[in-house]
Amino acid sequence: MDETLDTFNREWYEIKSRNEKNQTLEQVPDIYLKNQRLEQELKSLRIQAQDAKEAAAKAQGTWNKFRKERDFHRMHHKRVAQEKKKLIVDLKRLKKHYAGFEPALETLKKKYEKVMSEKMMLKLERDRTKAKCEMLQQNSSSNQNSRKSPHGRKKSPLSKTSSKRSAGTSSSSTILTIKSSKRSSDTPIPSSERVANPYLKLKFEAPEVKDFAMTKTFKSHVSTISSLAFHPKKSIVATASDDSTWKMWSLPTGELIMSGEGHQDWISDIAFSPADPQLATTSGDATVKLWDFKSASCVHTFKDHSQAVWGVTYHHEGDFMATCSMDQTSKLWDLRSMRCRQTFRGHVDSVNAICFQPFANNICTASGDKTVSLWDIRSGLCAQTFYGHENSCNDVAFAMSGDVIASSDADGVVRVWDVRAVSQITKIDAGPHPINSINFDRSGKVLVLGSDDGSIRMYGGLKEKSPTLLKELKGHDDAVQSVLFDPLGKYVVSASSDCTFRLWSS
Repeated sequence: MDETLDTFNREWYEIKSRNEKNQTLEQVPDIYLKNQRLEQELKSLRIQAQDAKEAAAKAQGTWNKFRKERDFHRMHHKRVAQEKKKLIVDLKRLKKHYAGFEPALETLKKKYEKVMSEKMMLKLERDRTKAKCEMLQQNSSSNQNSRKSPHGRKKSPLSKTSSKRSAGTSSSSTILTIKSSKRSSDTPIPSSERVANPYLKLKFEAPEVKDFAMTKTFKSHVSTISSLAFHPKKSIVATASDDSTWKMWSLPTGELIMSGEGHQDWISDIAFSPADPQLATTSGDATVKLWDFKSASCVHTFKDHSQAVWGVTYHHEGDFMATCSMDQTSKLWDLRSMRCRQTFRGHVDSVNAICFQPFANNICTASGDKTVSLWDIRSGLCAQTFYGHENSCNDVAFAMSGDVIASSDADGVVRVWDVRAVSQITKIDAGPHPINSINFDRSGKVLVLGSDDGSIRMYGGLKEKSPTLLKELKGHDDAVQSVLFDPLGKYVVSASSDCTFRLWSS
């Protein structure tokens, strides 16, 4: 081929050099270059084919893997569906089985509440009988001393008996007369002379709240617990709830002592009487009810408020009770004549909280109009008004000394006021969540706050410009609606919208 190509080239150049016009030359394709180009394309195609085979093999492996996973998930789904059907059948059977026990459980619950109520009644009867025995022993000892005459002679038993009977008859008639007059007549409003506050001379140590932690949780109601109250003499706490019931519990065991039903709407507040075996509750049905422990029932209902009643508090003597309402008024109730003695008007929005000044004749109210007011129950007039809150006031509390007030608002701000100077002592910014409840310990040095974010905070240094956060307690699953120090300052009890009340101590 090379020789032929050389010969062809030589002849072609010779013809071209002679310039023969009549001779035509044809273009000879470059077979060599074409073959070389085809070889390169063939190699490239072979490489591409090899890559395609490898990709196809990889895709085949991936597809096989996905197919196996698909089959596995199909089997798993079928197994889960079968288990679900089985669980549904089991749940239906358990619900049917549980429905058979519901009447028995409800009966047992009622029996338990009845037994606890009877237990409380027995305790009260025991205390009353004990007091009677002590009184009888004192009377018998005094009678034995008076039996002998000045000359040593004894009086006739008959004359003594007859005189005793006549005395008993006269005393019983006197008692009946007094009781009947009490029912019909009003209680005199306390005089202008202020009763000496026994807590002014007593010095209490502030509780060691830094070591406080949650110790017990009590599931007590089926709805939000709105308020707490401590018994003035016994280790008993009362709870009020949005489920329209109230209950009494012994602490720290948490045994149910008594419960009450009768309100037609949520219960907003609860308070123990300092003098009588009774408590008062306020409700969204615009009523205030008095509950007697002896009869375990409602003994009276006040209906003078026109809208929901938010708070209730007792005078330290126990003869008067004050309430506040959404109708922008507060009322003073006479517990002897069972009627309203004073109506305090002046707020231009709902009155959200109320409390008596300790051992005084003043009440303090917190309102949605962003003010805190001090009222004289004798005149029914506003004595002082504290301005400074920038949002609705939710709660108000007095220190036991009676000279300091704390108030909280919907911005999470707490302000501490000096009653005598009518000025702000300090400010605590615990926001942005609203502070629903505040309470002083008995020393007046620690203030506990219940927040809408479910936390409880305790502050000290209340007479300084920047109070100190001593402890923050977390555990509730919803807003804290009420928080209290116990009368001895050993622990804190809190109630929440999560339907529980909890005990916090060191």
